[in-house]
Amino acid sequence: MKTKLSDRLRPLLVGAFFLGTLAHAEVRPLDRVVAIVDNDVIMRSQLDQRLHEVEQTIAKRGAAAPPEHVLSQQVLERLITENLQLQIGERSGIRIGDEELNQAVQTIAQRNGMSLEQFRAALGQDGLSFDDAREQVRREMVISRVRQRRVAERIQVSEQEVRNFLASDLGKLQLSEEFHLANILIPVADGASPSAIQAAERQVQDVHQQLRQGADFAQMAISRSAGESALEGGEIGWRKAAQLPSPFDSMVGALSPGQITEPVRTPSGFIIIKLLEKRGGEAQVRDEVHVRHILIKPSEIRSEADTERLAQRLYERISAGEDFAELAKSFSEDPGSALNGGDLNWIDPNALVPEFREVMANTPTGELSKPFKSQYGWHVLEVLGRRATDSSEKLREQQAANLLRNRKYDEELQSWLRQIRDEAYVEIKL
Repeated sequence: MKTKLSDRLRPLLVGAFFLGTLAHAEVRPLDRVVAIVDNDVIMRSQLDQRLHEVEQTIAKRGAAAPPEHVLSQQVLERLITENLQLQIGERSGIRIGDEELNQAVQTIAQRNGMSLEQFRAALGQDGLSFDDAREQVRREMVISRVRQRRVAERIQVSEQEVRNFLASDLGKLQLSEEFHLANILIPVADGASPSAIQAAERQVQDVHQQLRQGADFAQMAISRSAGESALEGGEIGWRKAAQLPSPFDSMVGALSPGQITEPVRTPSGFIIIKLLEKRGGEAQVRDEVHVRHILIKPSEIRSEADTERLAQRLYERISAGEDFAELAKSFSEDPGSALNGGDLNWIDPNALVPEFREVMANTPTGELSKPFKSQYGWHVLEVLGRRATDSSEKLREQQAANLLRNRKYDEELQSWLRQIRDEAYVEIKL
């Protein structure tokens, strides 16, 4: 079954899984099955190991742990869901090769500012072997790939949806605030009876009332929520309003940090969201420069010195009044711009090599630079204009498509997890 890395280490792929600290599972003379899950089992030692891990995470948050039987049930459900996804991966032939796995582990080490040896040492300090860490990463990668095949790949966003979104109020606010959120989910099964729905509604109202009276949200999520992030105090990370399903997309904007929404019925059940903090809201602008240039390259028949002299002569001819575009068409050896008179159009300075970017930054608008050298050869450039822009239309469309896809993915993932749990053979022996 899955184990977890230290909470100092960042997960590589599956943002929904909070990787807390881990100590070696206590060696026990006897072990026993606590759940049969389709063709696999979950052992008591695995449950105890995960419980210890979650208890450490809760303690580090400064929250009080729920009663042991409540926490055990929450953790066991998480293990069952993970086990089902790993079994799907096995049946689907998903394999993570050693080379790919080694690269993933190396990436985790680098993201934490460590060498591989430092990474090994850090794991040892947390009581986790390097082999255990590699196995954990492998399982996270398998689950991510399963979700990609079963959930993400079947989500489609049409061009019409993107146009409608960009024309909507939410679309116009896609570069606005981001919200750090947590949620509590009281589930309602598909086809639930009216009495079951009423029971879930009473439960969520009870939770909501306790929260209004000052109960700790994270602790309530750990003990009462059935959401994927329950054991992390319900935290689901940063979201833009446009990434949230209706009506939460409009509700969170009216909240102040620390406030909660009223319970809302969704396809998965009743949900309460808490706003932890917010950021952003200012326009996301970037500087662009309209520039044209002439590039002269050294070659077998033209030395470096000759190349520099030719660039200098072209500079003098342009300064004397000759047409820049005509000289660029005749002399420039940049195939991407020569036929356009050397025009690079509006360009992000960050897309250019440092030498070109520096000279361009120091050249006033409407003026010509002196010849300078880059890794490509010798240049003469002219700055035609400068502007600040939020993004190109194409980028805006891509952002809209990503937001819509993320919104659909969150909804579809919860539905799919509930479906595989309902369809699985699960016998709990706890």
